[in-house]
Amino acid sequence: MGTDARALEDLFATASLGAPENAVGFVLWRVVHRYVREIDRALAPLDITHLQFTTLTLAAWLGRSGNAVTQGELARFGDIHPMQVSLMLKALEGKAMITRVRSRSDVRAKHVELTRAGLETLHRALPIAINVQQRLFGDQGRPGGALLASLQEVEHDRSPG
Repeated sequence: MGTDARALEDLFATASLGAPENAVGFVLWRVVHRYVREIDRALAPLDITHLQFTTLTLAAWLGRSGNAVTQGELARFGDIHPMQVSLMLKALEGKAMITRVRSRSDVRAKHVELTRAGLETLHRALPIAINVQQRLFGDQGRPGGALLASLQEVEHDRSPG
């Protein structure tokens, strides 16, 4: 019949942390997916998904200095696969929230700019996202602690230079 229950019981008694809720990766996976579902629901009236919101927000954040922002920079800064960023930008462009202009200095690069509609959507979306974050994670709504410090250390170690 397949693997017997005793073998599975032994596996989890000897080679695991005892229960899924004791595994940081599993807990983070659940928290992230719950957060994304809540953000998606809250942003649905604005016709924007969590990933589209994140991409739009990253484009605005990186573009706040007035310098051109490329798809590659968005992917690196957000730690998002470049193809996924490209798909999100295509969707945002289709909704007239961003424009992509080919770089004059690098024919492979496209500069990403928010449109007036993108900025208006972001003005409406940011308070909604902050509300969800605070509802799920408390009034401070800010990440912190040893886990964040560890993640920042890993990022620093991965950075070139």
